[in-house]
Amino acid sequence: MEAYGTGTRGDALAAETRAGASSGGRRADTSRGEPLAEVPGVGPRADADGAWPRADTHGVRPRADAPGSKAAGAADAEVGALGARPDGSSRWRLTGEKCWISNAPEADFYTVFARTTPGAGARGVTAFLVPADRPGLTGTALDMLSPHPIGALAFDGVPVSADDVLGEPDRGFRVAMGTLNLFRPSVGAFAVGMAQAALDATLAHTARRDAFGGKLKDLQTVAHQVAELALRTEAARLMVYAAATAYDEDAPDVPQRAAMAKLLATETAQYVVDAAVQLHGARALERGHLLEHLYREVRAPRIYEGASEVQRGIIAKELYKELYEELYEKEAPR
Repeated sequence: MEAYGTGTRGDALAAETRAGASSGGRRADTSRGEPLAEVPGVGPRADADGAWPRADTHGVRPRADAPGSKAAGAADAEVGALGARPDGSSRWRLTGEKCWISNAPEADFYTVFARTTPGAGARGVTAFLVPADRPGLTGTALDMLSPHPIGALAFDGVPVSADDVLGEPDRGFRVAMGTLNLFRPSVGAFAVGMAQAALDATLAHTARRDAFGGKLKDLQTVAHQVAELALRTEAARLMVYAAATAYDEDAPDVPQRAAMAKLLATETAQYVVDAAVQLHGARALERGHLLEHLYREVRAPRIYEGASEVQRGIIAKELYKELYEELYEKEAPR
């Protein structure tokens, strides 16, 4: 097995390679082999027997993060429609629904964000790690455009306790944001892998395809377009690696870098795959063709882990935050 290194950058390298090799759907926690115990901002999660099993442990299926709901948009996705009703000292009952959850209903554990303090905004959300076999927890698979393990979860008075809390009660928003900062470079890396697979197919096709008395690559318009695809793919790759490295180094600008990487890589992948289909012509639309598969796969990453519009909002917020911090430093009395 090829070694990719450690940390988030190693994960990004592995995700990109898998995307190009299999051109399949992203199963975040299966592909990452992510320890169930390690959640950003929380540290090791242990019970009486030690840490939770790893996602790659035999018989343990990948963890699923469950932030969304049918009624929730991006602004309140960390809360969704899930409420946590107190059930004695340091105990709650979870009631509500979560929808469009990766790895549901197949996962053995779910990271769940629920409202524990009404009216407290982001400070009233708690993160829980909930085993799939808890009473009252059921799930159904959803039929998506591209085959992918994704589903909906229903919570009917699911019991949780302080032992299930990730981090601290009412501080789950921090856990959610840390998780997104970790996963966004991974999504970007997978998108880069899809773009590279489409680019490789296009290079091979245009080099072989006879057209107008020569090869398709001999047409300047085609050659320039292929060069543009390569340029954009490499730029996205470098930004993803930079974001992953920043995360590993605990850099202060991780939220901005993660958002930029995810945005650029997923938008680039969409552009590259679409252009590759155009250069291949009708053959790329035939069922079973690599590009037909990629064309269906490439759409989802622009939505999950925060849609492109959300990433632009994060980037702008971080830029103005830096500006105001610089102005404050200049105007502060010395």
